[in-house]
Amino acid sequence: MMTPEEFLEANGFVTADKIDRQAMITTFLSEMEKGLRGEESTLMMIPTYVGVNGKVPEGASAAVLDAGGTNFRGGIVTIPPAISEKENRPMPGTKSEVGVEDFYAAFADEVNRLKGKATSKKIGWCFSYPAESTKDLDAKLVRWTKNIQAPGIVGQLVGAELMKRTGVEGVAVVNDTVATLLAAKATEGNRTYSSYLGFILGTGTNTAYVEKNSKIVKLSGLDPDGSMIINAESGGFCKIERSEFDKAADLKTGNPGFNFLEKMIAGAFLGGVGLELYKAAAKAGLFSAKAASALGGLGALETMDFDNFCASFKKPGRDNVLDAIFADEADAKTARRLGLPVFERAAVLTAIHLAAFCIKSGEGADPAAPIGICADGSTWYKTRAIPFADTVKKELDDMLVKRRNIHYEITPQVDDAPMVGAGIAAML
Repeated sequence: MMTPEEFLEANGFVTADKIDRQAMITTFLSEMEKGLRGEESTLMMIPTYVGVNGKVPEGASAAVLDAGGTNFRGGIVTIPPAISEKENRPMPGTKSEVGVEDFYAAFADEVNRLKGKATSKKIGWCFSYPAESTKDLDAKLVRWTKNIQAPGIVGQLVGAELMKRTGVEGVAVVNDTVATLLAAKATEGNRTYSSYLGFILGTGTNTAYVEKNSKIVKLSGLDPDGSMIINAESGGFCKIERSEFDKAADLKTGNPGFNFLEKMIAGAFLGGVGLELYKAAAKAGLFSAKAASALGGLGALETMDFDNFCASFKKPGRDNVLDAIFADEADAKTARRLGLPVFERAAVLTAIHLAAFCIKSGEGADPAAPIGICADGSTWYKTRAIPFADTVKKELDDMLVKRRNIHYEITPQVDDAPMVGAGIAAML
């Protein structure tokens, strides 16, 4: 019988120790360049027209909206980062279809509640749906995700429409990853960052970074001496070697054939990879007949359960299906030897693509002015199977500091980073 490690290798699973980091960084940089030139690429490299120049003064404040899930939030962001007047409201269109006027009325009510409570006359809106950014920091909705039912909003400039209904002087609309990048500015204090990355690793994943205008070839008429944030849509990276388990799990997603990186590192997908891995291992005879039979009837596996099992952690009040399936000690040991490499690989892939963005920024040469990486998301902060953030940092130290003399810093955690970043977008 094969060992777990031999089984992984036989099915094309490249473990963390065998990933060619430098080759993958090179490929990632190539995809970024193609995206910036407007050529075919698995990275969209969306220009946002949002800059990062200027210091946000202490005591400055802005009213903000944060829309991206079943609820939207409103509040006042103040620097140093603090949020007051925060309230949650149901996101229009989550329970039933909503018309244009009713959609904007919900947000206008929140804007009116916050009027006069901030120093900035412009409001910030973190709008986490596929949208085209404009030069005046508005966003045209391309399509809804997350089952929002508001078809009349598609194709509209959401900031302009909200301004019509509230009379505010301006709305800065940014997506959650861009807002997370901007949140890094709130952590600077007396620190100087030479550039910034915003990184989200939760249910899904994405990265934003600052690029020189001269490198954004697909846009004309830009100030060649300026720069702007690029929303890379980095989860879409597909130039990556996948195992048989990744391929099988991909076929069961809503968008098979796309977003390979996201499906190898993000919370919505790791459980699916683990399920395909365990089922294949059962067919190969790596588990007892009892465990193999139980796995055959398992239709889905939550990433939280996969993670907690691999970490030998029992969450109070939550039964873990894997604890029952792998009740036999030998089965459990084999299952963890198979499962932990999924999380180890995810950490290395995370580090590789963060390293590529740091390299592409062209900054970080001075250790006194590192690149500030603001990270957010449940997978980043709550993975238990391995010390995820520490593993990523160790990899980045080797790939960037040791090999390239590029200095970076993971910024202090910013609570409600998308709201804070949206506020900074309005202030700047």
